[in-house]
Amino acid sequence: MSHSAHSTLGQSSSPRLTRSLSAVESWGFGLTAHISWTALVPAIHAALGSQAIFVWIPAVIFGMLLNYQVKSLGMHFINVAGGTPNYATKLLQNYPGLARYAAIGYLLNWVSYLSVNTIVLRDLIKVNLEALGIVCPDIFLDISFTLLPFIVAFSGTRALSILHLFFVIPAFGLLMTFCIQGLGWLAFSPVSPGFFPSSWSSLSFVDWAKWFFFVTYATYSCETASSFVADSRHPTQTLRFLNVAAWMMPPIFWGGSWVVMRLATNPNLKDNAFLNLAAASQPFWGRFAGVSVSFLLVAACLLGSATVVSNCPRILYQLALDNHISPVFSVVSRRGVFVPALTLTLVLCLIYLIWGDVARIVAVGNIGWFVSFLLLHLGLWLGRDRPEVLFPRISLGILLLEVVVLLVGGFAWGWLNLLIGLLFPIGVMGIDAVIRRVNFPAFHPDWWMRRYRTRPVVIIKDSVILQVSILIFLLCSAVAVGWLFGVKLNKVATAGGENIFVVLLMSVAFVGVAIACWTSLPQVVAIAEAREAAEHLFTVAQDGILVVDNRGIIQQANPATKSFFGVNPSELRGNHLNKWLPALVYYPDQWTKRSEQILIGNGKNRTLEVSISDRPHRDFQEYVVILHDITQRKQAEQILRYSEAQLRQEAKQLVSQLVHSEKMSSLGQLVAGVAHEINNPINFISGNVGYANQYIQDLLRLLQLYQKNYPNPVKEIQQETEAIDLDFLIADLPNLLNSMTVGAERITEIVLSLRNFSRLDDAEMKAVNIHEGIDNTLMILEHRLKPKSNNQTIEVIKEYGDLPLVECYAGQLNQVFMNLLANAIDALEEAVENGLAVSEAEREWEVGEKALSTPQIRIQTKLTSENQVVICIGDNGIGIPEKVQKQLFEPFFTTKPVNKGTGLGLSISHQIITQKHQGKLQCISAPGKGTEFVIVIPLNQPAI
Repeated sequence: MSHSAHSTLGQSSSPRLTRSLSAVESWGFGLTAHISWTALVPAIHAALGSQAIFVWIPAVIFGMLLNYQVKSLGMHFINVAGGTPNYATKLLQNYPGLARYAAIGYLLNWVSYLSVNTIVLRDLIKVNLEALGIVCPDIFLDISFTLLPFIVAFSGTRALSILHLFFVIPAFGLLMTFCIQGLGWLAFSPVSPGFFPSSWSSLSFVDWAKWFFFVTYATYSCETASSFVADSRHPTQTLRFLNVAAWMMPPIFWGGSWVVMRLATNPNLKDNAFLNLAAASQPFWGRFAGVSVSFLLVAACLLGSATVVSNCPRILYQLALDNHISPVFSVVSRRGVFVPALTLTLVLCLIYLIWGDVARIVAVGNIGWFVSFLLLHLGLWLGRDRPEVLFPRISLGILLLEVVVLLVGGFAWGWLNLLIGLLFPIGVMGIDAVIRRVNFPAFHPDWWMRRYRTRPVVIIKDSVILQVSILIFLLCSAVAVGWLFGVKLNKVATAGGENIFVVLLMSVAFVGVAIACWTSLPQVVAIAEAREAAEHLFTVAQDGILVVDNRGIIQQANPATKSFFGVNPSELRGNHLNKWLPALVYYPDQWTKRSEQILIGNGKNRTLEVSISDRPHRDFQEYVVILHDITQRKQAEQILRYSEAQLRQEAKQLVSQLVHSEKMSSLGQLVAGVAHEINNPINFISGNVGYANQYIQDLLRLLQLYQKNYPNPVKEIQQETEAIDLDFLIADLPNLLNSMTVGAERITEIVLSLRNFSRLDDAEMKAVNIHEGIDNTLMILEHRLKPKSNNQTIEVIKEYGDLPLVECYAGQLNQVFMNLLANAIDALEEAVENGLAVSEAEREWEVGEKALSTPQIRIQTKLTSENQVVICIGDNGIGIPEKVQKQLFEPFFTTKPVNKGTGLGLSISHQIITQKHQGKLQCISAPGKGTEFVIVIPLNQPAI
């Protein structure tokens, strides 16, 4: 499949994100980078000592400027998901290769962060479990901590953001306490080693560049909240938090690093994060230092992993929308799950995890990350004239410095790491190229969209059993684990058990939420969605909806009730419904489930259809009342009860009114419904009259046989024969059945006309043979063309031209032929029956070689040079006066007696030809000269 085809398909099948996250949830993700400082500071402190602060100072300043710049870009790209890397692609849109590279380099660093967190958590748990004499396989811990955040993310609920927020607040508060309390203890404690060091070690530019390159891993990532702007309910509030996140950087990155530098001075601590932070906090936290530091480290790992599975899919989603990667990554489920994007993120995480070298993973991931921001600053300089670019000159200076740092610091971390880090984004771009071109169903968006549409929804009817079973399992497991660790802790002399308790506490919390995401939370979300849908319908419904209690007092009313009662819904509450509908008795349990009520208001009576359904609750009873205005329908039904003569006159007025008030469609629906209801019983009657006639004839023949063979019946039969006047009954019964047959045919004709009048859109436009339609119509009318008493045979003359297939609504055009031919037959029969045959000179119809003096119908067809199809249907009847011709095509107009015709045939025919076929229908006639109807339609209907 070509790139363009992929792009089009991806855009067409990729819905925009639903703004479901609260601003506070997006703020929580914006604090992840601050907490990640706990994992970075020991390494730089062990390498540089007191000089580390000179690396942190410029890195924090650049990070703060970056936050302000990203906020400005976010305000401009308010609907762009993924944050900074996708802003970079917008700035570098003239350089799509660089834009794609920058975004993927940013993504790979976040993915490496999850793998590093997994390895750190695994080592931390192993150390603590080994102290308790428990051995746990590495692969089990690696897979568990890698899959845990993905399980929550794949559930399609907001549980991940809520869980993240729940732990990020205490973790960030504890971290701020460490920094502020540590600085205060250094400044004011009598046992403090002093706020400032007594001497400063030297710092080379190479070391500075190497570690500046390293710490941007944290300082440049404090803009993470921008990734969630597109699905935040308050995007501007989310972006304003970047200012807060910027000013939270100095107290943590500067203040915290200063505390570690002054208090974690034992060289045996090396770069161990737990030991360094525990040593730094021991002077002012005392015995709580170990458990607090454990909480911070575990929180940094778990919260970082949660941010990765939330941030990375949004980056891929926006890249796919912007056609930088395969459109399959833009697919989002109805519950907002980025399944393809999450799957790719998981695959990349597993690649890092299999690699397993933390130091190299950090170095390689940070190279792509650093190049991404280098390209961002390049884009800011290239777009320096854009209003959303704040510091173009500063961005240029940072860009030049970053180029030097990349070369110097990158080689300082190893030329092989630098090479791998530069090539890794290109490798991912190669994977994307393969996904674009391989014809595998899961690599195409339409496969996912069909899966979302057809996937069955499994509803557990008795979810209580499942929920209670899970609860019992969790409680039993918790008791068993607690007992096991209690036994182990009692056998250990060391006091490190609280550390493993903290690790287990947070891990179990994540596991518990993951289980809930696949059990209870989907049902909770479904209930919430159903409630929102019901509230939406309640609000937008055009019918009035009321909720009343068991006494009939109105408790709720939707906005539509204002048009019924003329007062605001709030004014209805507390009043009894019979205040407006007096016919309703006091208690709702005595109301009819469906009734018609008269509403008197503003001097006008309105007829309402009132439907009532009860809604029982455990503690109370309430009723839902639906009000539907049927005033117009009742008026139309009343009109239909009039006689046919009155109906014809009133229907003309009604049609005029409906045309002017744009209600023609409502009349069509009403007439179609009435015609349908009449059609069923009349079909039954007309279908059985023939059988009844046959049965009666059989009975009459049997009776005659009895009379013939038993001419002298008993006295009782003679008396009954005289009482019922048997001779008259035998003579009149067939006439009665014939009258019923005529009546049924008359009703069928009316129903057919009404149905055709109200269902002009049922036919299908297609190319057909017009001549076949005419011949089929003549076949249906063949019985009327044959001679009858006092009538002559009607001769049909066909002069068909050479016509190709004609694009038309075949069924409707056949109806036109039927109406015109039937009218021609009626006119000829009337002329013969009334003795109105004029002289041969008056009845002659020029046909070329001879004149015709018998009743004739002539049908001519031809194709003009303008590709117009002309169909002429004429008769040599008595003709139509000019004043009558002007009214021929008006609805309900007819020249026939009351018991013949509905007055809709020519009106329908005119509508079919002019509106449906963009053609013309013309009548050419004069008294004594016959009548000819000319149909002109285009050979091919214009495309709409």
